[in-house]
Parts: sequence; C-alpha cells; structure tokens
Amino acid sequence: MAYVITQSCCNDASCVGECPVDCIRPTPDDPEFATTEMLYIDPETCIDCGACVDACPVDAIFPEYELTVPNERYLDINADYFQRHPLEIEMKHIKPPARLSRELGTLRVAIVGAGPAGCYAAQELRSRADVEIEMLDRLPTPLGLIRAGVAPDHPSTKGVADVFESVLNHVELHLNVEVGQHVSHEELLGHCHAVIYAVGASTDRHLGIPGEDLPGSHSATEFVAWYNGHPDYVDRTFDFSGERAVIIGNGNVALDVARILTLDPDELARTDIADHALKALRDSKIREVVVLGRRGPEQAAYSTPEFLALSYLPGVDVIIDPGQLERPGRDEPLKVQLAREYAAKSAGADRKRIVFRYLASPVALTGGDHVAALEIAHNELIEGVARPTGETETLSASLVLRSVGYRGEPIKGLPFDDSRGLVPNANGRVETVPGAYVTGWIKRGPRGVIGSNRIDAKETVEALLADFASGVLQAPPRDRAGLRTLLDSRQPQIVDRAGWRAIDQHERELGRAAQRPRVKLTTVAELLETARRR
Repeated sequence: MAYVITQSCCNDASCVGECPVDCIRPTPDDPEFATTEMLYIDPETCIDCGACVDACPVDAIFPEYELTVPNERYLDINADYFQRHPLEIEMKHIKPPARLSRELGTLRVAIVGAGPAGCYAAQELRSRADVEIEMLDRLPTPLGLIRAGVAPDHPSTKGVADVFESVLNHVELHLNVEVGQHVSHEELLGHCHAVIYAVGASTDRHLGIPGEDLPGSHSATEFVAWYNGHPDYVDRTFDFSGERAVIIGNGNVALDVARILTLDPDELARTDIADHALKALRDSKIREVVVLGRRGPEQAAYSTPEFLALSYLPGVDVIIDPGQLERPGRDEPLKVQLAREYAAKSAGADRKRIVFRYLASPVALTGGDHVAALEIAHNELIEGVARPTGETETLSASLVLRSVGYRGEPIKGLPFDDSRGLVPNANGRVETVPGAYVTGWIKRGPRGVIGSNRIDAKETVEALLADFASGVLQAPPRDRAGLRTLLDSRQPQIVDRAGWRAIDQHERELGRAAQRPRVKLTTVAELLETARRR
C-alpha cells in the first residue's frame, strides 16, 4: 500500500523533508519544482509510514485505501509521474539550515503583508535566528489570499491557515496599518534591521480591446474578492440576469470563477462564501459559462488537478467540442486526455454548462450602455504560437470577466519593473535599497500556488540573514516599543493579535450557528467594532 498526493496539494514541500525514503518529487532542488502542478509519491518506493501526512498543511495526502471516488484517479497520476521521471533515490539525511549564532544578537524585522508569503517568511526567520518580527497589513485581517482569494468550495486549501496561526502567535501584529500612509519605509528601518515586503500582486492585467470598460465587464480579481468578502470589493455589483457569462483566460482562477457561477447555491451555502455573494448568486439566471483560451488544451493555463475536479461538480456538465481537439497522439498529456473524455460525454437536458473554447482570442466587447456580446477571433497554433486565422465569431453575454493574470503595484521608495509588475531583486534582496527585501508575487511575479511562497521565503530570508551576519544591516536606533507608539499615534484603530482573535472567534461562532466554517465580516467598520470587543 502507498500514500497518494491529491488535488489540494499546495506545493510547500513540507512533506519532502519528512519522507525517510526520499520518494516525493519534485523536490525544491529539482529544476521542475518551479513549474510543477503538484507533488507526487512514488508508489513503488513508499513504505507506508505516514510521515508525509503529518507534515502536509492542507490534508492532501491519503493512504490509497482511503481515497474517495473523486481522488481515485490520483493513484494513476502519482504513478504516471514516476513512469516519466524514474526515481533515483539518494538516501540522505536532510539537515535543517543552521541557525545564526546567538552572539550576533537579536534580529528585528518588519514584514509588510500578512498573507502566505509574509507568514512563510516569518516562519523561516523564526527557525533560523533569534528574531523579533513586526508584521503589518493594511487590512484589519491577516492571511491575505487564503482569506480573500482561495475559492470557498476549496476548504482543504484553506487548511494551511492553521499552520500560519502558530506563526501569528509569535509576531507583533499591526493590522489596519498601511505602509506609505501611516508609516514610511525609512521609519520602519528606524526600528528594525530590515523590511521584507510580501504585498502580493493586487491588481489585474487588462486586455486593451474596445469595450473593455463597458458595464458588465469586470476583472476576475474583482469577482473573486467580492465573493470572498474582501472589504474593498463588498459594494461591487455583477449582472447575473443573462443566461451566459464568458471568462477570458483559462487558468485556475478562471476555473474557480466558473465553478462559483455554476454551483448550486445550496452547495455554496455550506462554505465561507460572503453572505452578499450567496444572496446574489441565488438569484442568478446564468446557465452557461464559456471559458476562453487563446491556445489549445495542451497549453491551457489551468492545472490538471483543477481541470479533473470539474468532472465531479454536481449538476454541471463540462462541454468541449471534439472538433477542437487534434487526432490522438502518442504520450498525450493528461490535460488533453481529460479534454477528450469531456468531449465524449453527452450533456444533460436541464443542467448548467461550463464550455471550454480553445484557440480563441477576444477582439472587442460590444453593447450600448452594457455588455451584450463578445467578438472573438479564431486562432491556429504555429510552432506553439497562437495566430489569428481571420475568422471571427460573436458570443452573446451579459457578463464578461477577464482572468488574464494579476499584477503588482509600485511600492513607495522601492524600484519597480513596470513591464513585469514586480520589484527588481536579486534572490529577494532589493540591491538599490539597503535593508529592503521582497518575497512572494511582488518578488517573482504572479505564478505558483500558496506553497510556492515557502521556498521563495527561504531564499529571501537566506539573503537577509547573510547580510545581518556580515554586518551589512544597520542596527536600528529605536526599539519595537517605539514603533508601536509611533503606529498608535498615526493609526488609532490598529488591530493587534487580540483584536484578530476576537474577529476570528466571532466569525467562527456565527459559522457554527449556521453550520458553516465561518460567516465572514465584510466591512472595515464591522471588523473594527468586533476587534474592539477583545
């Protein structure tokens, strides 16, 4: 019997170092790790010890006899990986990185951003040095995209938050504080040796086509934040009065949006989706969601596990025109095999539909005072590049959501690469600004999953610790108590750890009463009022 890694794998590689027979791949040292969709266990080598299960932060690993029907296919997915990449075992003891000498004194670091990237950085710092950490976030709540980005019907992915709760217990938490408004970079360096920016990529990319700004056209970024209860987006409205919505782009976020638009609201009512979103979706008339990709199924941006999971959506058919698929070839990727399986299925009469359209690019959105249709151009692949054929088509739609990637925003006082939407850096070190470091999407761009930030944080913290040990970082003239005094004077409504605990407890209590994981508070006023009850 072997253990099997399934869909909710977060790629943080916590399991790799725990495996006594080194049978989990790819490892962070493998070149493929940066682009892998998930990790895999070799069934021929696994000794059924279960060490990986205890290490997994998102409960993605199961013994094969406990696999549910939706996860049974992961037996083959794990085994197939090792058919393509035969395991060469090096029996080696993985030593944790050495801690800094206590003789260097206490390191003090400010981390800007309390999402996964910031929490992984704090976790790595605490494992390597005697450190005092000040964690700041502009929202009254921590956890970033775990709270405001992960789809509500993926509760296992949110399980990594339990790991981060222990991190938050060992930092000074300053929530509802915006760096650049309430405190400057220079002021943070006056109280800390270094500042790590883990602010993510909070805006979206644009299409640059006519009609993109018509009412009824939105970014998936807005929609995701809205249904997850992000305070900045609680007042957004979306038009669900038509029967068709179109999503431009076919990455995992596009699939999240397609699921939320087609799932039975009674299913969503068991999740932590924001109440205002649940109410609006109950009245939705949308029956079909078209997911548009400019290249073919093999090049689609979604991951294989997320594509496979669509087959188990209750009351929803996945539709693919067989004519969009080339004739079967040898060694087809699983993505293409799955597309063939969907294409071979017949659709139900009264079921909702997620329709995948490949080799199609948006040309223009049309309508008077509201989106009414999307004009698309048909493409062909020439040496892997999508080229227009000259043929066009018009799809009627009352809701169009672009899902073509996130983008970072400039940080005051730091350089910014506008073309890539990130802060230029060398292994996380902002070389032109002493004492400044970056991690997460603002460092590497918007790619990877939650666990990718763990390896990213290791690299950034390694650079920071090297600078501290060599004396490059200047000792701050003021202490952490002085920082709290400064922040209190600038922002009287700071939410500290006790305030966050009050919010978290209250939301969970509301959730228990409604038989849900939690009922989110979605306005800053509600959050601050609850935090004051601590």
